[in-house]
Parts: sequence; C-alpha cells; structure tokens
Amino acid sequence: MHILDGKRAVVIGAASGLGRSLATVLARDGWTIGLVDINDSGAEETLEMVGRAGGTAEVFHADVTVPENIKAVADHFFDHWGGVDLLVNSAGVIVGGFVGDIPLEDWKWIFGVNFWGMMYGCHEFIPRMKAQEGGHILNIASAAGLFSSPEIAPYNATKAAIVALSEALRVEVAPYNIGISVACPMFFKTNLLKTMRYADDWEREMAEACFKHSRMTCDEVARRIIAAVKKDKLYAVPQLSGRALWLIKRLAPEMNYTIFRFLNKHGLLRPVMMRLARWGLL
Repeated sequence: MHILDGKRAVVIGAASGLGRSLATVLARDGWTIGLVDINDSGAEETLEMVGRAGGTAEVFHADVTVPENIKAVADHFFDHWGGVDLLVNSAGVIVGGFVGDIPLEDWKWIFGVNFWGMMYGCHEFIPRMKAQEGGHILNIASAAGLFSSPEIAPYNATKAAIVALSEALRVEVAPYNIGISVACPMFFKTNLLKTMRYADDWEREMAEACFKHSRMTCDEVARRIIAAVKKDKLYAVPQLSGRALWLIKRLAPEMNYTIFRFLNKHGLLRPVMMRLARWGLL
C-alpha cells in the first residue's frame, strides 16, 4: 500500500453506511481517522464505534458539495497530523427514474454529491500527497459505474465518472508514490434509501428489494475493499455477481444491453429485474 509510516485516514462520508464500515475496519487495524460528514450526530456515532474497535478518531463537519469545505478538511488534517496516508471519498446518494422524467435539479444534486464531492477531495488532497511523497486515495464508485442498469441513469453516470477519473489518476500520480483504488460494489445494505430520490414508486420498491436481499453485509463489503487497497489494486469489486457481470461485459460488450432492450420492449424488464433483486443478484 502506498502510504507513509503512519496510519492516518480521512473518510469523507463517514456518518453512516459504507463510510462508517470502512472507518471501523481501519480502526481495528489501529488507524487514526478523520470522520468527515454533514451529519454531525451520525459522525459522532461512528466516532464511538471507531473507539470501540480500537482506533482513534476526530469528527469534522463538512458539506462535500462545497469546495471550500473540502479545502478546510485537507488544511485541517494535513496541518494537525503532519500528513494524511489514506483519503476515502465515500459520500454518495442515488436517484431513480427515466431520463426526461427525472427533474434536472435531481441530476445536479446527485452530481454535486457523488462526482463533485469526490472530485473536490482529489483536487485538494493530491497536491498535498505529492508534497509528502506518498499516500493512497480510495474512491467509492459502484458496479453501476462498470455496467449501467436502466432507470438509474444519474447514478450510473456519476459512478462511471468516478471510475474514469480513478483510472486516469492511477497513472498520473504514480511518480509520486500515490496509489489509487476505486470500489465498485453491487447493492448491499446501506442508508442510501433514506435520501433516495425517485420518479415513481417502482424505483423505490426495486431499491428496497436490492438492499433487503443483499447477500453481503456492509462490514464485509468494507473488509474486502480495504483488503484490495492494501494490495494496491485499482479495482475493488467485492461481490462475485459483480465480477461475473463485469467479465461478461468485457467479453461481449453489447450482450447485456441487447438482452435488456429485448426484455424492455416486451414489458418484461421490470419483472426480471425485481426477481434478480429478490434473489440477491444485484
């Protein structure tokens, strides 16, 4: 892993879900963690969990959609800790619906959190990591960034952008001993439903089924992602179903979409997708 001697991590989006689980996994390995979130009460709960897991932590309030907030995060932790070894960009939201039905405000909202929140973190932390001659950045994308499912186009687009940026950064920052990883999990149980925006009730029901029937816990997803980071892997795809679907897309790029298109034309796509969700395959 491309880090310095210490174990100093900043987790942006640490108040719940995967960000919280990643923080507790790092805590079990003795890391000192900056818990960054707009949700102060949730971040305080994560702080207690990190302490119980054996780590030390500090809460920092920030809105990921405000670049000045993320600059303040970077300034604070680099100044007070003397450096940061790992940045985790984990803040995320989801929007469901058909393109044309989804309000443009929801597109701007999801890009502000998912893409720009991650971009601000990279923009502020990379120059400082270059100066300290090392570090690692973990960007949380999704399997939706590798193969796009219908009716969540805004989510797909933001996560694909995160994957693309991470791939470019992997090469750009290599001379400075900085590692880049991008996590692309399938659906698993998180708190995304609490903030989800959707155009009709089916998208909500579909998301609920995906989360309810997931075969992997949030903590297990986090453990597998951190294991990939420790091995300095670019892609962290924790579930077998995600790796299988990604392989199919790489071998036969149009096959998934040809099948989805056929099913949708005959009114079968939604029932099939719901069945797959209830089988825990999404």
